[in-house]
Amino acid sequence: MESRFQRIFLISLMLACAQWSFAQDDTEIDSQSVLDDVINPDLERKPISEERIDSENFEFGIYAGVMSVEDFGTNNVYGVRASYYITEDFFLEGTYGTTVTTETSYELLGGGSPLLTDDQRTYDYYNLSLGINLLPGEVFLGKYSFNTAYYLIAGVGNTLFADEEYFTTNFGSGFRLFLTDWLAFRMDVRNHLFTHNLLGDDKNIQNLETHFGISIYF
Repeated sequence: MESRFQRIFLISLMLACAQWSFAQDDTEIDSQSVLDDVINPDLERKPISEERIDSENFEFGIYAGVMSVEDFGTNNVYGVRASYYITEDFFLEGTYGTTVTTETSYELLGGGSPLLTDDQRTYDYYNLSLGINLLPGEVFLGKYSFNTAYYLIAGVGNTLFADEEYFTTNFGSGFRLFLTDWLAFRMDVRNHLFTHNLLGDDKNIQNLETHFGISIYF
């Protein structure tokens, strides 16, 4: 009789342990499910097409200002520019500009024949320059903020003036204010240097230019 009770007791104990083990497994599974729902939510990922991301490495703009051609007065200048941004700091810029010079003081005071005809007074230049962006920052206008950058630029090119073509170097600086991520306002100061002999002797001249412009990026 005693052996029978012992067997019944052992069987009951084994059943209780098995039930407790199954209950623990269910608890662990439920806990793991809750943890997965919290840490690993099933979110739908939207596909991204990298080629559609706008890198904005190219710039095209127009500008207008004044240019002082040494000995030939200060006059309006107009031009276009195109740039390629090699990195965030360096860019290449091609520029074409034109102005119409006036008579020299010698012509006005001497009373003699003019040095140049009307067609020869047109001053055209084109150049290729390397620029470097400096001091990136922001300006605040009321509740709006705009990205800005100062830059230095220098390069070489040609000047067509008085039916002659002159090798020209240029250097200067500028300020860029980004109105949006694709539109910017620019202000530039440049100096164009070349040598001519229109007045009889070779003369190194410096032609200062200041202009304002608008650029788009794509």
